[in-house]
Amino acid sequence: MKIRNFIIALAVLLPVSVSAQTVYSIVTNPAEDTSSAMRISWASDVPGTYVVVRPADGRNTSPWNVHPEMEETCTVYDGNPSRMADGTNYNESAVFLKCGATLTSLKKDTEYIYNICSSDGRRISEDHRFKTSGARKWSCTVISDFHSYTPIPARLASASALEATIRNFDPSTDWILHLGDVTAWGGSYSFWKTMYAEPMFSGAMVAGLNGNHDNMTRTNGKSGDFFRYANYLPDNGYGDQKGICYHFMYSDVLFIMLNNEAMKTDEELAAAQDWVRKVISDQKASRHKPSFIVVCEHYQWFYGKDGAFSQFSRWNKLFDELGVDLALGANNHIYVRSNPIKDGRAVEAKKGTVYLQTSSADNERGEEMDEAVSQNADLIASRWTEGAKTISGLDMKVTPKKITIYLIDRHGNVQDDVVIPRK
Repeated sequence: MKIRNFIIALAVLLPVSVSAQTVYSIVTNPAEDTSSAMRISWASDVPGTYVVVRPADGRNTSPWNVHPEMEETCTVYDGNPSRMADGTNYNESAVFLKCGATLTSLKKDTEYIYNICSSDGRRISEDHRFKTSGARKWSCTVISDFHSYTPIPARLASASALEATIRNFDPSTDWILHLGDVTAWGGSYSFWKTMYAEPMFSGAMVAGLNGNHDNMTRTNGKSGDFFRYANYLPDNGYGDQKGICYHFMYSDVLFIMLNNEAMKTDEELAAAQDWVRKVISDQKASRHKPSFIVVCEHYQWFYGKDGAFSQFSRWNKLFDELGVDLALGANNHIYVRSNPIKDGRAVEAKKGTVYLQTSSADNERGEEMDEAVSQNADLIASRWTEGAKTISGLDMKVTPKKITIYLIDRHGNVQDDVVIPRK
């Protein structure tokens, strides 16, 4: 064995000294093609840290190291108004090295384990895992709106319990898709740090998007950088939205992730829609043409209370034009699923877009709904909420022929389901 490989293998075997840990907020994000690459995000208090990777099955492949292409001092959270665990107001103290590394030349449909190591070869993180795409059949967990907030740890605990419940319902789930508002205030780095310490974020790839809460501070300061620097997402977005808006392929499904906080004006909306149109057009013309197209944004498509239009009105014509299969949203804290829709009317399954939004998952910020849908009753297929204390998420199963989505409540019961066949 070469000396270099021996040192790396030894580093992987060395125990982690918890008291000496200097890296945190470790999370696996998607690369543009998740069958062969992943992006690793972490924060460090010391320079020179890097990633050591190995196949999880112990096959005859020596561990290898990947140095970060990003290692820069991050100050975007420092001094932001926040709140301590006991509820006391204070200003965040958060200056660290933001690190990001891209793992390439990975094998498809394969599970990997990685650790963060110090410059002298010591392992300074626990094991983290992910699975590359490429399987013909796969599934993911979809959650949102749990507003991680250290003074109320039950919020994050509720989301973690829900993720475990969905994984118990579907043990084959491969990754986590979140639809925003995972923090109470994204400008509070302590909230991100606490959240990413949860075991559910160390065992799988995590793809997410920026919610309005993730975009703000306690005193309503706003910045997309709070989300950008908490992750290391593909830089294939547009303009100043690179690293916030992005797209990726997971097996044969194209996911496009939007930022509602950058679509407030007509001009901003037009820029986002031009980008979506280009991404889908380019992907349809590529060798790896997607079988399904999924567009995700944080804000709701319909208001769950009565079925009134929300973001649907801004996007439905473009989705009709581009043949979007599934539009995922959140924010309103009430689960809503539409019939397949095209030209403003309910249509057959293979001819339209299904609009679906998740409820809250923190057991604290749910919403009530009217007994009957008073608006767009012909478009709305299903609604669900537990009221003020709501917990639910989605199990999304994909095969070459269909997407099947199950709405899972806190007890693991299926409250709704839908099949979206390939067009």
